[in-house]
Amino acid sequence: MSAKTEFQGFLRQDGRKGIRNTILVVYLVECAHHVAREIVYPYRKQGVHLIGFSGCYPNQYAFDMMARLCTHPNTGGVLLVSLGCESFDRRGLAQLVGESGRPVETLVIQERGGTLITIDEGQIWLEKTLAELEETTTRVTMSVDELVVGAICGGSDATSGITANPAIGRCFDLLVENNASAIFEEGGELIGCEKIMADRAVTTALGEEILSTMEKTAHYYTTMGHGSFAVGNADGGLTTVEEKSMGAYAKSGSSPISGLIKPGDVPPAGGLYLLDIVPDGDARFGFPNINDTAEIAELIACGAHLTLFSTGRGSVVGSAISPVVKVCANPETYRRMSGDMDVDAGRILEGQATLSEVGQEIFAQVLDVAGGAPTKSESLGHQEFVLTYKTFEPIGPACLPV
Repeated sequence: MSAKTEFQGFLRQDGRKGIRNTILVVYLVECAHHVAREIVYPYRKQGVHLIGFSGCYPNQYAFDMMARLCTHPNTGGVLLVSLGCESFDRRGLAQLVGESGRPVETLVIQERGGTLITIDEGQIWLEKTLAELEETTTRVTMSVDELVVGAICGGSDATSGITANPAIGRCFDLLVENNASAIFEEGGELIGCEKIMADRAVTTALGEEILSTMEKTAHYYTTMGHGSFAVGNADGGLTTVEEKSMGAYAKSGSSPISGLIKPGDVPPAGGLYLLDIVPDGDARFGFPNINDTAEIAELIACGAHLTLFSTGRGSVVGSAISPVVKVCANPETYRRMSGDMDVDAGRILEGQATLSEVGQEIFAQVLDVAGGAPTKSESLGHQEFVLTYKTFEPIGPACLPV
């Protein structure tokens, strides 16, 4: 392993390594959101991030997602903020976090005595835990083959499928060559590409699982009466969902597809994985993902240390927990929004760089960010997060043939 593919990470008790040492403050119902946000505010530039679940009705998907996020390799400690009467299993979540070796505390607003007391106690805990993590977290050498990297596109336009998406695909090929795990998703934006993906599967049975998943996806979107093609896509020059699908598909690169996973499933080995984000069963909870940050959260729950975000029209979102690398497809957008963009893939369109050159640049950016360099969204303080209701069945044995 060459020196430049190695960097310093944070060792966790389960043997996994993180590229950040974030403390999460987690509200467990919308009624606790304000208190949790006030706890975080003075510490938002010190690696303290706010996430939460707004619902009061219990949901296994939401619990499993929270469990994965609170024990993510980038997470160093967790403060849970509960109103007290919501249905979320706060004790079960706190137990899982504690068993992972991370410091954890639960504040129940109704029991502590209200808003001001809970905020004060939360900030006291943060002060103590920030100091403890500084002294006790073990730093170790980490290499590219230990990375999990996700990819998503948002605010797509006619340039996305020509520049940024295929450049991310070239980066994905480099990651897979180095035995890292690369995850692509957005099944609703891959409709029409199912046969191509099935043909790339490492086994026939996995290919059949991909076909079945895409059939479910098409049925779900038909039931909802709304696809993934948005007004903004049309304004940006995309004319059909087929164009958008082929552009989104380009992010996957050309490596064999090693597995099919669902939110919260962590890739067991290096390779390329398709993430199924469309709920199983009847269409009960609305649109599969209400915005891009929901998909980023699901990639993070699958262990993504960072996410590559392709955008043509321009997006400013980042994420709590894991850094987001913005790859801008449109040169005009990059010139207008360079303060939010990490990579200018629009140079390809203007003949100033090749796909391979930009793919190499994205790969280098991944290693820099993994080594601690902040992304533009991190520097700007973006910590967007959303978690909704969903229902999933466990994946079958054919989905992970490795």
